[in-house]
Amino acid sequence: MSDTTAGGVYIREARTSDSKAVSRICLLTGDAGKSAEHLHEFGELIGLMYAEPYVQLSAGFGFVMVDPSQSDAVVGYVLGTADTRLFEQQAFDSWFPEVQKRYPYPPRHPQDTNRPLKPADERYIRTIHNPPRTPQVQIAFSPAHLHIDILPEYQRQGWGRRLMKRAFEHLKEQGLDRVWLGLDPRNESARRFYQRLGFEDIEGAPEGVMGYKF
Repeated sequence: MSDTTAGGVYIREARTSDSKAVSRICLLTGDAGKSAEHLHEFGELIGLMYAEPYVQLSAGFGFVMVDPSQSDAVVGYVLGTADTRLFEQQAFDSWFPEVQKRYPYPPRHPQDTNRPLKPADERYIRTIHNPPRTPQVQIAFSPAHLHIDILPEYQRQGWGRRLMKRAFEHLKEQGLDRVWLGLDPRNESARRFYQRLGFEDIEGAPEGVMGYKF
C-alpha cells in the first residue's frame, strides 16, 4: 500500500538497493537540516553512520518517499529500529568492520596520506572506529528509535507527518507504544515539527533527544 499525492510522489518500504540514495539525502540534510557537502570531502561518511545501516541490517527498517517524475528517485526517508541494542550489536559485528576497512584508523586521507582530512571527515572516521552506545535513559523510554530526512524541495508539504505515521504504524505492529529520536539542537525547525507531532524532551537524556508516546 502506498501514500500517494496528485503529483505522484509515494511512500514505500525501504530496500537494500536504496542504500546510496538514503546516504545522499543524509548528506544533503546533515548540517542541522541543510547540506553538509561543504563539510566533507568523503560525503558518504555521514550516511555510513546514520542512514545505510538501517536498510542493510535485519534489525533496521525504513520507509522512503519516491518521486516518479524524477526517475523514481528517493527524496526522503524515515529509518529506524524496533530494538536499538540489537541494531547496535549487528552494526558492531558486521557493518562497522567493513566500513573500517575503507577508512582505517588513525584517520588519514584514503587516497593521499600526506593530505589532511577535513575536520568532519576525521570526526566521522573516529566515530566509525568507536561507535557510541545509546544511553540507557533512552532505552528505558523505548527500545525503538527513528531518523527522518526529506530533501528541502519536498519539505512543508505534509510528507514528514506521512512518513512518521508509517513508522509509528510499523512499531505498533511490533508491540511498541513509544519511540525516541535525536536532533541537532541547532535545528529549531525540526524541533518545532517534532513538538507539533507530540514529541517531548526525555528527562535525563542528552540535549536534542525527544520521545513520543503513541
